Amino acid sequence: MTPTIAIHFVAHSDHPQRATATIHAQTGQSLMQAAVAANVTGIEADCGGLLTCGTCHVMVREPHASLLPAPSGDELGMLEFTSAPREANSRLSCQIELTSALDGLTLDLPASQH
Repeated sequence: MTPTIAIHFVAHSDHPQRATATIHAQTGQSLMQAAVAANVTGIEADCGGLLTCGTCHVMVREPHASLLPAPSGDELGMLEFTSAPREANSRLSCQIELTSALDGLTLDLPASQH
């Protein structure tokens, strides 16, 4: 059986219903896939994870941000086109593979993906 991990999504302070959503997701899938499957508000994923839209933008909090592999050149390029300004810890959730080391992962969501 594939292990599951807890992931916490924190809505932007401008969101009218600022809340934290916690989901439990299987390892081995992308963070975006887990968020979409759980209907997490704030992850649009318009391109379905093909790295062509930037609508799965998240900001990864420490200590987990430093556990992730460096973003690819393609991901860095797409982060230049996100609706919300890119931050030092910005990532595209379609490019983050869930592993057991990411249990308890906390992410901040941008004010908008469009």
